[in-house]
Amino acid sequence: MSRISATFKQLSSQGRKALIPFFSVGDPTLALCVPTMHAMVKGGANLIELGVPFSDPMADGPTIQRSSERALKNGVSLRDVLHAAAEFRKTDDQTPLVLMGYANPVEQMGRAEFARVCAESGVDGVLIVDYPPDEARDLALHLAPRHVDSIFLLSPTSTDARMREISEMATGYIYYVSLRGVTGAGNIDVKDVAQQIGRIKAVAKVPIGVGFGIRDGATARLLSEVADAVVVGSRIVEEIEASAAAEVPARVGALLNQFRIAMDA
Repeated sequence: MSRISATFKQLSSQGRKALIPFFSVGDPTLALCVPTMHAMVKGGANLIELGVPFSDPMADGPTIQRSSERALKNGVSLRDVLHAAAEFRKTDDQTPLVLMGYANPVEQMGRAEFARVCAESGVDGVLIVDYPPDEARDLALHLAPRHVDSIFLLSPTSTDARMREISEMATGYIYYVSLRGVTGAGNIDVKDVAQQIGRIKAVAKVPIGVGFGIRDGATARLLSEVADAVVVGSRIVEEIEASAAAEVPARVGALLNQFRIAMDA
């Protein structure tokens, strides 16, 4: 059983839901990445999504785009992200790690090499936003033998056919995008999200996480009543952006603890 599956199974037995933070590795500095990851776990994170900086992040709103640009200015590459995962693993062998990013850096490295280094670095899952299903299947053929999960997005506009297709391919969990738009945008219609997650759960074999636009503990709590996990990204990146570098781990950990308390209430 993968770390991701084991984490969801343990949380389910406790009647709790997963809290999944996202941030761009290298923002504000690469040196602060691992301390921030540990602070996230201390604050209540059950799984961490590591954003791979990319120059043209089509699914990300301006907040995460800025964080990616700051990381790129710091010279952070895909290999740096994988190295950060390996460093984190030296002192935490329980918390699942998921790489979230775009196809270009993976293609530059090569899919087979990417899968190999992911496994060696202690990465548990991969979510590549812009791979079409056929390309994602090919990457999964490299990841699966190395016990690295393939995670996929579904959205409010996904058809029943696409839901079935993704449900057949997905391992680890499925990430449901709660909004029609980019990260951090708009207001979430919890009733609509609940309805859509019900459709997905009718065919899915893995847990369902929901993200995009979750900005406070109250919303996280409402969504955790219908989903298996809540993903928080832009709100965390805003906290990083507003903090002095030395304060980032503590402030991010404290922010996540607010979400954790609300979800467990």
